[in-house]
Amino acid sequence: MNRSSTAFRNSIVAALGGFLFGFDTAVISGVEKSIQQLWSLTDFSHGFTVASALIGTVIGSLVAGAPAEKFGRKKVLQAIGLLYVVTSLVTALTPAWLPFVIFRFLGGIGVGASSVVGPMYISEISPAHSRGRLVALFQFNVVSGILLAFVSNYLLNGISEESWRWMLGVQAIPSLLFFGLVFLVPESPRWLMKQKREEEAKKVFQEIGEKNITLAMNQIRESLQSEQGQEKEKLFSGKYNKPIFYATALATFNQFSGINAIMYYAPRIFEMTGLAKDTALLQAISIGATNLVFTLLAISLIDKFGRRTLLIIGSFGMVLFLGLVARAFYTGDFGGYLVMLYLVGFIAFFAFSQGAVIWVFISEIFPNKVRAQGQTLGSFTHWIMAALISWTFPIFAESSALGGAYAFTFFSLMMFVHLFFAWKVLPETKGQSLEGIQKSLGIH
Repeated sequence: MNRSSTAFRNSIVAALGGFLFGFDTAVISGVEKSIQQLWSLTDFSHGFTVASALIGTVIGSLVAGAPAEKFGRKKVLQAIGLLYVVTSLVTALTPAWLPFVIFRFLGGIGVGASSVVGPMYISEISPAHSRGRLVALFQFNVVSGILLAFVSNYLLNGISEESWRWMLGVQAIPSLLFFGLVFLVPESPRWLMKQKREEEAKKVFQEIGEKNITLAMNQIRESLQSEQGQEKEKLFSGKYNKPIFYATALATFNQFSGINAIMYYAPRIFEMTGLAKDTALLQAISIGATNLVFTLLAISLIDKFGRRTLLIIGSFGMVLFLGLVARAFYTGDFGGYLVMLYLVGFIAFFAFSQGAVIWVFISEIFPNKVRAQGQTLGSFTHWIMAALISWTFPIFAESSALGGAYAFTFFSLMMFVHLFFAWKVLPETKGQSLEGIQKSLGIH
């Protein structure tokens, strides 16, 4: 196996955590109405049930950084894989609401931890010249998981009186695959050097095809030496205000696009426009497929055109299509499949921009000494906003005939603000080493 394919193999294995993250995100869309009827949930408790996994992701994103620093990225990825296996089986088999919510919450912890450790590991295992594409593999696997969940929901719908259990339980299969494959990848070379295991780190750099191993190791060594004799660096010391602002703002805008509301409630949104339930499940597949295709396109371009360019292009499209969805809800003129086409258009521009860029940018904007803390902060912000949007969306959507209009108007306006943020504020990070990005931000 050549060196470039070795780097790709290591990255794709770690990114399988993203596949499970995506599957878990979308699978609930085929389940949420069944469990609402089964356990007679109010709109509030129903929103909480759906958001319980997202509340778990908030906790997972907060706690994952510390064990990743202490035990290594690889061991934490193994633990995440095991958690995915257990929670997918229990949520599929439980007869009662409370255990369902508890294990959806625990599964969410795995998702949140994966969103921190997966991109962190890939950014540290990847050569600088291909880091953007390889970290974007995490997002590619997220959208692959979303698509497969939509397809799986459609195929399993109606196979039994409780087909929702099959929808949830099938996730155990890729979870077992991820758990097994993580044992075959190396540890992060940056973490190995921090543990003074430089020979092992050098070997990993050789395996992944780093073009200048001596320079890469010297940069990491200098970064680590700067920490010696000092107290543990604190993320909120004031020194890292720029990367903190960039990461938290980008993560907030990511969720204020409404992406998780659409992914979690796609069939319900389609039903609100007059499509039958079975047809709505089928239309959800179009969202997953579009997400996959345009994420692939973004991955192929992210290291060529850069992160900011993709975000700016995507903003224009998201503002337009979210505005058209809002207009359809205001007028009540859904025009058959028009809303589906608008949402597919939104997903295309989201996948090409925000979807592909967020995990790449957050994984590389923070200096080595606070990367784990920074990755945790970015993911925490992303998931707390995702929980807020997903919990409140069904309440807004069912509140009045214009509930959908208010929600999509808000999403469209937020993407207009995001356009100016990406255009005027966000720095470009393409083609720079992780240590080089630190210097360009004036952080020493």
